[in-house]
Amino acid sequence: MSGQDHKVKGSDLFVAALENEGVDRIFGIPGEENLDLVESLRASKVELVLTRHEQAAAFMAATHGRLTGKPGVCLSTLGPGALNLSTGAAYAHLGAMPMILITGQKPIMSSRQARFQIVDVVATMKPLTKLSRQIVSASSIPTVVRDAFRVAMEERPGPVHLELPEDIAGDEVPGVPMIPVHPIEIPVAHRAALDRAAEMIVAARRPLVMMGAATSRPRSTHGIASFVRRTGIPFFTTQMGKGTVPGGTNLYMGTAALSERDYVHDAIDAADLIVAIGHDPVEKPPFIMGPSGPKVIHVSYTPASVEQVYFPDAEVVGDVGPSLELLADRLEGKLPQAAALLPLREEILNHIADRATEARWPPTPQRIVHDLRQVIPENGIVALDNGMYKIWFARNYRTRVANTLLLDNALATMGAGLPSAMMAAMLYPDRRVLAVAGDGGFMMNSQEMETAVRLKLNMVVLVLEDNAYGMIRWKQAVDHFADYGMTFGNPDFVHYAKAYGAQGHRIVSIDRFGPTLEAAFKEGGVHLVSIPIDYSENVRVLVDELRAHEKAKA
Repeated sequence: MSGQDHKVKGSDLFVAALENEGVDRIFGIPGEENLDLVESLRASKVELVLTRHEQAAAFMAATHGRLTGKPGVCLSTLGPGALNLSTGAAYAHLGAMPMILITGQKPIMSSRQARFQIVDVVATMKPLTKLSRQIVSASSIPTVVRDAFRVAMEERPGPVHLELPEDIAGDEVPGVPMIPVHPIEIPVAHRAALDRAAEMIVAARRPLVMMGAATSRPRSTHGIASFVRRTGIPFFTTQMGKGTVPGGTNLYMGTAALSERDYVHDAIDAADLIVAIGHDPVEKPPFIMGPSGPKVIHVSYTPASVEQVYFPDAEVVGDVGPSLELLADRLEGKLPQAAALLPLREEILNHIADRATEARWPPTPQRIVHDLRQVIPENGIVALDNGMYKIWFARNYRTRVANTLLLDNALATMGAGLPSAMMAAMLYPDRRVLAVAGDGGFMMNSQEMETAVRLKLNMVVLVLEDNAYGMIRWKQAVDHFADYGMTFGNPDFVHYAKAYGAQGHRIVSIDRFGPTLEAAFKEGGVHLVSIPIDYSENVRVLVDELRAHEKAKA
């Protein structure tokens, strides 16, 4: 038989194309429309990681992209399974996480099942992805897959959706060569833009640097840290920009967990120039620009998106790390006013650390964050779900390594904390990994405890119990609405964990919290630790105290 006569099944071509991209795992739940692909996976080096819900598979794939810079891959059947991926697609799209979503479909050449389970998934996914397309020819698979990975990784990174119909997957076609993978290079910023930015920074009397969401790209961190060291300008971070410069540096001014009126905004309001590195408008604004505020230089991979609250005066667009190195070349040794705002640092950080060791029961968010920080090493990873505690972690949790506090300040969806931590535990089995979730968010994907146990992961899941959707309940109180409709009951989380084959621990005094976490990490395996939380601090600190602080400044 000649090489020209050799036939290859479409699903085999698809898996070969994935292997060509370096894919080693696919997360998801297959359906009957995926069975050819499943069989091709069985005979390959790519592991199929079965989850208990498609949404969790998408969160895991997105987190893979966030942590590695290379797309994670998730899989579902058509219709209902594909729609369950949609929240994860939006999570990756807003969070700029490269990901490939693969969904099945009924045969497109002929159909014996009419419209059963058929939804136009390609159209559904278009507003949630960078690219959504149906594969209509087995011979085109290597090209389509290569293009999908390229699009997912290019700035701004994000999800790409591919629909593989059943008959295309099963079709046999002459062998098609794989498309070689090529590196994606990003040009550095234009010389004129660098010169303009340098002139503005040299002229500034009270400069300040902001680290935004895009600074967490794995490719960026060295150049960013070097820029801060060489210029000596103090910096603050957004929630998703934490860790991109070591949090222990004496130039760190805090994290903007709120958009205004927090203590870090004392420095922001006093600045006459903010160098906003990696700002992404999907993130809740770290500060509100106005006509009398500081000038802003936008430094990022892509041009600024002009918003009512963000309209920079200059832009430095290009590969962030190398561009900042070139900017530092123009600035080093020429900034006598670089540290003008640094005297504010001690007071800002002292306010944030207030009552962090208070022995109240149930414990305050500050105490929980403080004690947790003691048992997580610098390279340990904390993956947050979404809830009221996220603000406290953003303000109080100090990070020294990029991507060691995984929080979502873009889509800000509940249910992502546990799957994100699972992905981190798979990628970094030698690092401590902790998922933090409220009781509401944990129960949205708690079934993945079985997946974590089955995969023999080493991780701890911390469940903060207040028997309510605490963030919305707090907003309800702040807006002077009646306390209504936000409370619920919980299972016994210790028994719940044990039912999945995990270890369960209930904290009954704050002095046992840190030692219990330490023992769980040392033992290994999957552990769930439940602890009540006192959210009365929300009103005292985030409303009353900050209002009083604002009045004192006026």
